[in-house]
Amino acid sequence: MALQPDDLLDARGLPCPLPLLKAKQALARLAPGQLLEVMATDAGSWRDFETFTAQSSHELLEREERGDTYHYWIRKGGEGNS
Repeated sequence: MALQPDDLLDARGLPCPLPLLKAKQALARLAPGQLLEVMATDAGSWRDFETFTAQSSHELLEREERGDTYHYWIRKGGEGNS
């Protein structure tokens, strides 16, 4: 993966909805345009991150499954990002 994240969140082993909640907290610490990589093992996170980014100003640049770990690359949006 060529994407170089500004921050990495390891949410492996956390049950739903904790990976998404932790990702929201991590995004709040980033500047608009910065990139967050999230690693999670919760299968529901696949749908959660897709829905979250569709309803926010953040952009889900890429996501992939490697073994039992899901990887997400989320670019922080500008104003109005919840």
